Amino acid sequence: MQALRWHGVKDVRMEQIEEPTALKGKVKIKVEWCGICGSDLHEYAAGPIFIPKDAPHPLTQEQAPIVMGHEFSGQIVEVGEGVSRFKAGDRVVVEPIYACGQCVACKQGKYNLCEKMGFLGLAGGGGGFSEYVAADEHMVHKIPDSVSFEQGALVEPSAVALYAVRQSQFKVGDRAVVFGAGPIGLLVIEALKASGASEIYAVELSPERRAKAEELGAVGLNPAEGDVVDDIRRLTNGGADVSYEVTGVPVVLTQAIQSTKLSGQIMIVSIFEKEAPIHPNLIVMQERNIAGIIGYRDVFPAVISLMEQGYFSAEKLITKRIALKDVVSEGFETLMREKSQVKILVSPNL
Repeated sequence: MQALRWHGVKDVRMEQIEEPTALKGKVKIKVEWCGICGSDLHEYAAGPIFIPKDAPHPLTQEQAPIVMGHEFSGQIVEVGEGVSRFKAGDRVVVEPIYACGQCVACKQGKYNLCEKMGFLGLAGGGGGFSEYVAADEHMVHKIPDSVSFEQGALVEPSAVALYAVRQSQFKVGDRAVVFGAGPIGLLVIEALKASGASEIYAVELSPERRAKAEELGAVGLNPAEGDVVDDIRRLTNGGADVSYEVTGVPVVLTQAIQSTKLSGQIMIVSIFEKEAPIHPNLIVMQERNIAGIIGYRDVFPAVISLMEQGYFSAEKLITKRIALKDVVSEGFETLMREKSQVKILVSPNL
């Protein structure tokens, strides 16, 4: 089958590889749609970050080249021995976290913090930028007929957003600011709406992405047009209850800190490629606190339920649909070049 494999920085290749089979405890999924994630772009432009290059991943025993893609939906075509919750024909998405089940974090149920944690599509095990994927039964979630396959490809990134809001100190009626209106930032806006935010501000340079944030119900702010921290403090009468940093840009982290109120919180959602220096007094003198999240845990069912209610809309967030064979030129390179793009979906069936 055709699959996209990461070999190195700016070196991803469409290759013919062996089609996976549904071994014991696994289901074989025909991929319908797979989204290009910010993590995929980081790996393409500056990796390896999560991809094991010099040694096999401790859980998958795989190393580069590996098949990419972890935001995908599809239909089960085969079930392996011992699988009881699924059958051929089921419409599904995959929660792509690998965890050892033995470390301190896993024993506490915090499987996303596993000391050996990896992602299917980044650490091995196949990936959604292919025709078929074989995944462990416990990683798979059914989606109802009312949730399209395109919508299903948004479950994984939406889980990041909902988990970020759930893990923060945000409460119903609070005011929030989101720094960065890329795909995850826009989904954080949706999660904040679903969670009862009274006001949401979106800080974004791209006029197209800022307009998309406004379409989703946020107040768009252009950081190039003035002091965005002063604007937020004025609009919120002292600062937001919680700010969400979703850019991975060092200077923006400082802005996110300064934009929160006394005892406010800064939730770091992005992955940083380089160190971000901050002055500790920005935290100490205002009794603010900083938290961060990686991935998600125990939120896929809630995301799917919210999608049935109309949140995390595919129509509002998907800006381009492309064939698997065009994923580099029309996908990765387009996202690197065109900040007007939000979410690009890839299908092996086009």
